[in-house]
Amino acid sequence: MEFTTERDSRYNDLEKMSVREILENINNEDKTVPLAVERSIPQIEQLATIAADKMKAGGRMFYIGAGTSGRLGIVDASECPPTFGVPFDWVVGIIAGGDKAIRKAVEFAEDDAEQAWKDLQQYDIDENDVVVGIAASGTTPYVIGGLKAANAHGLATGCIVCNTGSPVAAEAQYPVEVVVGPEFVTGSTRMKAGTAQKLVLNMLSTSVMIQLGRVKGNKMVDMQLTNHKLYNRGVRMVMAETGADERTATELLEKYGNVRQAVDNFLISF
Repeated sequence: MEFTTERDSRYNDLEKMSVREILENINNEDKTVPLAVERSIPQIEQLATIAADKMKAGGRMFYIGAGTSGRLGIVDASECPPTFGVPFDWVVGIIAGGDKAIRKAVEFAEDDAEQAWKDLQQYDIDENDVVVGIAASGTTPYVIGGLKAANAHGLATGCIVCNTGSPVAAEAQYPVEVVVGPEFVTGSTRMKAGTAQKLVLNMLSTSVMIQLGRVKGNKMVDMQLTNHKLYNRGVRMVMAETGADERTATELLEKYGNVRQAVDNFLISF
């Protein structure tokens, strides 16, 4: 079976193009990605709903992937604690080859169909957890094996792939298939496919966290105040929510260390 991610680029003689032509053509291809994601929203909705339900029951969400796909999962997972103030083990990204594979490719790590489940077992994984396989091609043995084992142990499973009818999607109970077509550089799925996966991950984790009550109105009220920019944002948020002046908002934030608690305690006190 030929997958669209492996089809020849719509462009040829790339080395003969001017820099402007290269950039414009890449951009033209990138413009098609959000439309492909839009077509997959019903699938994303199903995965986001079951993931939130499982996490409300005490479960966690795990991303498993190799190469670019694995790195994208780690990026999304690592942003959840500072953005939404959740524990670091609520959303976990796991990459084939271990953490060293984040920076440097580990040869043949993605071809081990048994390793993903071994990696997951280090987290005392159980039936309340959700495993989401990320694989542009949808053929990565590491991901296929992980989803298959997760299914066998009664976990909810999903995936984010960029082909239809892939082995990864066949193993996922809640597959998300975003078909973006051939890459500008043939087979370079770090490009459109990677962009599509990033967009879906943004949608998935954000919608799950909103369902878990980690956003109020449109504000990240549980964000970690880890730098001056975020601290100043927190002060502005407290001022907007309470009507307090800057000095009072700052004092509240210093006392409680959290926008939600600062607002709640102001409302109780005043």
